[in-house]
Formats: sequence, structure tokens, C-alpha cells
Amino acid sequence: MKLWGGRFTKETNQLVHNFNESLSFDQKFYQQDIRGSIAHVTMLAKQGILSQEDQEAIVKGLEGIRSDIEAGTLQIGQGAEDIHSFVEETLTNRIGEAGKRLHTGRSRNDQVALDMKLYTRDQVKELDGLLMRLLKELLTIMEEHTDTFMPGFTHMQKAQPITLAHHVGAYFEMFYRDKSRLHDIYERMNYCPLGSGALAGTTYPLDRDYTAKLLDFYGPTLNSMDSVADRDYLLELLSAMSIISMHLSRFCEEIIIWNSNEYQFVELDDSYSTGSSIMPQKKNPDIAELIRGKTGRVYGALIALLTTMKGLPLAYNKDMQEDKELTFDAIDTVKGCILLFTGMISSMTFRKDVMERSAKNGFTNATDAADYLVKHGVPFRDAHGIVGRLVLHCLDKGIALDDMTLEEFKAISPVFEADIYEAISMKTCVEKRTTIGAPGEDAVKQVIQIYKKKLEGQKDDK
Repeated sequence: MKLWGGRFTKETNQLVHNFNESLSFDQKFYQQDIRGSIAHVTMLAKQGILSQEDQEAIVKGLEGIRSDIEAGTLQIGQGAEDIHSFVEETLTNRIGEAGKRLHTGRSRNDQVALDMKLYTRDQVKELDGLLMRLLKELLTIMEEHTDTFMPGFTHMQKAQPITLAHHVGAYFEMFYRDKSRLHDIYERMNYCPLGSGALAGTTYPLDRDYTAKLLDFYGPTLNSMDSVADRDYLLELLSAMSIISMHLSRFCEEIIIWNSNEYQFVELDDSYSTGSSIMPQKKNPDIAELIRGKTGRVYGALIALLTTMKGLPLAYNKDMQEDKELTFDAIDTVKGCILLFTGMISSMTFRKDVMERSAKNGFTNATDAADYLVKHGVPFRDAHGIVGRLVLHCLDKGIALDDMTLEEFKAISPVFEADIYEAISMKTCVEKRTTIGAPGEDAVKQVIQIYKKKLEGQKDDK
């Protein structure tokens, strides 16, 4: 059954039907469609537009359809044009004339706008919950590794010593911002478009505030044309998910590097690794690589929808049907990636000894050696040159600064004394950096407490 057949004298060409239909993908939000319809007819009955008898029959029929779909006794057939026409046709077949009154005071334009908002709102809540789990796992790693020393990098070159807790804390900040962006999207999108009609409202005396309340919106949207034409909330969600994917990808890139034979900072659990069909020694970080790779897929959805929307005049245009498959795929992709990434890092083993040795061998304490000289009266520029000569000496001998004898230190600068070893130890280099946001243990523990309070103040969903 088509909801618009009266104007036409010919059946739709089958290829046209196939090209036009959306049931194959919009059946994903049958629950939202039924929920919206129940709210709509409840409001119609309250306003005296529908009889109480019709309202009760429609609600009972819709609830039966939902139960049967969930039980698997009703299959969503592909003959209908979309989920809206499928539900209405099924309802009418079951309860008769009353089913034909379901669509009173409503257009498919505001109906699909509502369904997409309800679905997206549910998905924002799920994404928020998954990010909460990830943040808690990152916090656990931080608490366990406030004294795990490792090199910090700039330009992929070893720069200064930090701790694993400090490094992971940088990603906590990223993912917490992601969570904040989801909250902002929820706040902006949570207004109900139902009652906007095709584009110009309706002559029926609808109570849009009541409908919005029934569906847990903050209130109704305030412009009927924008209500049916708005896809900003999807663009915002795709943008936020693209940033989430980028953050996951950056962390995965580091895990892939850390897992390499050259670094050996981490050992991936067997359950999150795969092997080679020809090289028996291989243990590949395929999950991290796939998460990194799927980032491009999410970016693609954002760019595609931006491109679709860029030239559309008001109000509704069929082009907007392209929002669904792109968004559905991106949401499923990002949810899967967050879930897998959380499992991967929770089962990963960190090689503390290798990390600390790498920091020492990478001269990450060179800046602290220069600071030592400055504190003993040597101008910084001169100190910089002296430590550069120390590094050249160590490179020639294949040793770290910590391995030099005091005589070797003094041969390059007589200012050095025995306390240089304490001054350039990994522990000293890190722990004397005590300002908030720095890698010192006390500073990181202070930040961990701040993070804990942030997470304790939020539920796993909205």
C-alpha cells in the first residue's frame, strides 16, 4: 500500500519502486515509529480529534505489531515503501477503519523527522555509555601506572620522560571531550518535530507541547519548515563520531607501534590478535589496524551527508532519504570500534621495564642535565651545548647518560658532581614536574581524583 496513490493512474515501475523505497533500511527504527504513533494518537484523542474508542484500538493494534515483530511472528515485508506505510497498512489490516485515522494531522515528513530524531537520540545515549566504559578503563590504567616511566615523544623522536599514566591521561582528555560533544548534541536536538506537517503545520488543533512531553522532548520545534528540513543534528553526530574515530585511530596507531618488535612496550592479548597464514611467528595487531582503517569510513559518511545537504532548498526533499544508511552504518561502526578498543586495552600487558629502558636510552633526561648545569650557574645556551657533547659521547660509546662515569662528565664540564646521577634519574626527571597537568606522580594523582569526580557525577547514560 502506498500512502499517496490517489493522484496516480499507473503503477510505479518496479525499478523506480526499488530505487525509491527505504523499507530495506528504515525498518531499523520500527520501535521509534510505533512509539511516535502512539504518542500522536494519544494527543489526538486528548484534543478530541479522535474518539477514545479509535485511540484505544489504534494503540492496542500498534503495541501488538511491535510485540509480534520483536517475537519474530511478524516479518517486515519488502512490499511496502517504507516502515511508516508498513506499520499503517498492517494496523489497518488488523483493526479496520480506525487504522486509517492514524495519520490524521500528520505528514510523512514530520513523521520521518521524528523517527530519525528518536532513533538518533537513543544512539547518542548508547555511544555515551560506551565512552563512559572506555573512560573508566583508561582511568584504571592510569591508577596502575603512575610510576611506569616511558619516553614522551615529539616528531616521533624521544623527547622527555613521562609516565604511562600521563600518556593515557591525554587520551582520557580526548574521549571526555567526545562525551561532552555528545551531550551538546543531545541538548540541541531534543525538540519534537511532530506536528509540523509536510512543511506548514496543520489546521487540526494539535497540542504539540503534550506530544513532546509524551516523547520525553524538552518541547516542540518552533519552525515547521526547519523541523522537516533539519539534519544538522545528524551532521553534528557524524562530526562527533568522526572525532571519536580519529582519537581511537591515534591511540591504535601508538599501540601498533608499541606492539612492534622494535618497541615491545605492550603485549596484545591473543584474543585481540591474529596470525599469518604463511609466517608462523607473526602476531598481528589486526583489531587496532581495523579500528584505524574504519575511521575513513566514518569520515566518508560525514562528507557524503554534508554534500547531500549543501544545495537543498527548503523544505523536505527526497535527497534527505540518503541520511539514513550513512548514519546507521557510521553509528554501528563507531559503537563496534569503541567496544573492541575498550576490550583490547583492558587485556593488554604493559612492559614497564622496556618502557623505562627506552626512556633512558633515548636521552630523554638530556634537558634535565642541562637544567642541572643552569642551577649551578652555567648559562642555558652554554649548558645546551655541553649536554649536546655529552650525548655525542654516549652515542660513540653506545651508552646512556646514566651510564657515564663522573670522570667522563667532568671531562666535558667540571661543574658536574656526583649528584648529577640523582638529578637525571627517570624518577627525579618525572617527579619534579609537579604543576597541574604535568607527569609528576603527585600531579597525576591529583588529576585522577578530578577525573573520578567527573565520572561519578554522571550516569552511564542520560
